[in-house]
Amino acid sequence: MKIASAALAAIIAFPILIGGIGQAIVTAIFGSGSTQPSQQALADIPADYLDLYQTAAPACPGLDWSILAAIGKIESDHGRSTLPGVRSGHNGVHGPTEGAMGPMQFMPTTWRDVRARHPEIGADVYRPENAIPGAAHYLCDSGAQKDIRKAIFAYNHADWYVNDVLAQAKKYGDAMVGTGTCTTIQAPNPAAAMAINYACGQLGLPYVWGGNGPDGGHAGFDCSGLTKAAYGAAGITLPRTAQTQYNAGPLVPAGEPLLPGDLIFYGTPNNVHHVGLYIGAGKMVHASTFGQPVKISPYRWNGDDYLAASRPVNRDLLH
Repeated sequence: MKIASAALAAIIAFPILIGGIGQAIVTAIFGSGSTQPSQQALADIPADYLDLYQTAAPACPGLDWSILAAIGKIESDHGRSTLPGVRSGHNGVHGPTEGAMGPMQFMPTTWRDVRARHPEIGADVYRPENAIPGAAHYLCDSGAQKDIRKAIFAYNHADWYVNDVLAQAKKYGDAMVGTGTCTTIQAPNPAAAMAINYACGQLGLPYVWGGNGPDGGHAGFDCSGLTKAAYGAAGITLPRTAQTQYNAGPLVPAGEPLLPGDLIFYGTPNNVHHVGLYIGAGKMVHASTFGQPVKISPYRWNGDDYLAASRPVNRDLLH
């Protein structure tokens, strides 16, 4: 995850008309503080805490919710720790009445200062509804919009702590970039955003074997015809078939998070039979099979033969 270094940190947003859908906002994210929860985040963070992290972060424009979640994980395992000071009392590090308090582990003097500057925050530091917004404000007051490392260091004066928070935030926040919808498209670069925008504009068109879409003289698309046309709209030329698109690469390394705009392949390395266009949140746009329109579907399902993904926008980096 790239951490925002300024208030809105280089967000590029522009309206594009998506055929048959209406006006959408397509956003190319360059470290904008706008990541989506990864599968690890969804599995590890209680739903009420996840909602609080995401709701509190906008109090500091550019602060990603995953930073708050990483602090909450390290300080109290999202309130699940049974150590002293999490649900009552103090942690005892600085004496029985002066240690850190609550799920975000505020020192008493720090909590009083935060409350003085932001009286709208509830007074009970042991309630996550108060402590998590308090942490967002404290990070912002400590300069998070200009230097996130400095702000985290202010939270706990140790370089190892800063590194641990950033590492945990990356696990929580960078695997699910993208919304998985066509109403608000998020992508890591303009070319991927344009490809997704084009594919979304074809939703509802019929599956046609060998189909290249209306611009190619056909009523609809097959799977690779759709992905070729989508990237063609972004100025990137792909081979025509799913197999040759897979061969063209470059492949996303196994274990690396998918990004919106990645091509998703199914089959075996020598027999690739399907390709879709990843749009984030575990979803893809694809022309699936006879009798099915171009649609959005989960890219993984029980019994699938998912093979790999490629990132066409990186092809120029190979030359």
